[in-house]
Amino acid sequence: MPRNPEAAIEIDAPLETVWQVMLDVDAYPEWNPFVVKAECNNPPRVGDPILLHVKWANGKGVNSPERIKVLEAPAGDSSGTTTATLAYVFEGWPAKLGLVKGIRYQRLRQVGGGPTTYSTVEEFSGPLVKLAGPARVAEGFARHARALKERAESRP
Repeated sequence: MPRNPEAAIEIDAPLETVWQVMLDVDAYPEWNPFVVKAECNNPPRVGDPILLHVKWANGKGVNSPERIKVLEAPAGDSSGTTTATLAYVFEGWPAKLGLVKGIRYQRLRQVGGGPTTYSTVEEFSGPLVKLAGPARVAEGFARHARALKERAESRP
């Protein structure tokens, strides 16, 4: 199993729409089967704490304290490519003890008027990464990506 779980999906919606869905943390309970609740300022800002209520595929859950590290709003370049990035750092006790560290990146990319590509990866480090359950995190990321696609594509 990969040390750094990831997921990706193409979304038939403008990047700005997908970005709005991602940042509307108050609406997560309406659509997100993995991060069923996010306690954070709305809209989030770099440096803000965020408490994620994560639900595993087996129905069990965990609260994950994080801090927003990157919040790069949609920006285009001269080639017609638009990108945006949201990232947060795990701040739970395993991270404070140096046992499991992690930073989750969520990236958006859209070329011209094509679909928006959503990709996410958790970059884990530390001696107890196996206990963080990379396989179950990857499964959660896949559920999250599919639900994000459905939510963004249903927007007017």
